[in-house]
Amino acid sequence: MNKVILIGNLTRDIETKIMPSGSMVATTGIATSRKFRKQDGSQGEEVMFVDLTFFAKSAEIASQYLTRGSKIAVEGSLKLDSWDDKNGGGKRSKHTVTVERMEMLAAKQDGQKQPVKVEQYNQGGQKVAEYDMPSFDVDDSEIPF
Repeated sequence: MNKVILIGNLTRDIETKIMPSGSMVATTGIATSRKFRKQDGSQGEEVMFVDLTFFAKSAEIASQYLTRGSKIAVEGSLKLDSWDDKNGGGKRSKHTVTVERMEMLAAKQDGQKQPVKVEQYNQGGQKVAEYDMPSFDVDDSEIPF
């Protein structure tokens, strides 16, 4: 099974292309982070950047509603892209996620807590759910791992 779920912020605006078939492809990147406790007890954080690819109706929705900095949750499959470097640097590769489902997550405004508006879309770009998720604070020091 090849399934990936990422939550983070978009690192750049959506770039779109129309394929010869007439369907749309959209690409962007997402930044995610993982907080952890180091062996010495201090707090560590690891940030990862991953490219995202949307197809068809989900590409249209992404290009219409998402911009750099948008908070989003995506579910999809991991793909390895490889190519020859044009500058003679040899073979290059990177992982991308082909998005099958996405949820647009609203960010806090003006530092106030408010419910997060969640909209779920399937790969065909149809909205499958919309709801408010209550916000709450979690102190990382309370997490036992």
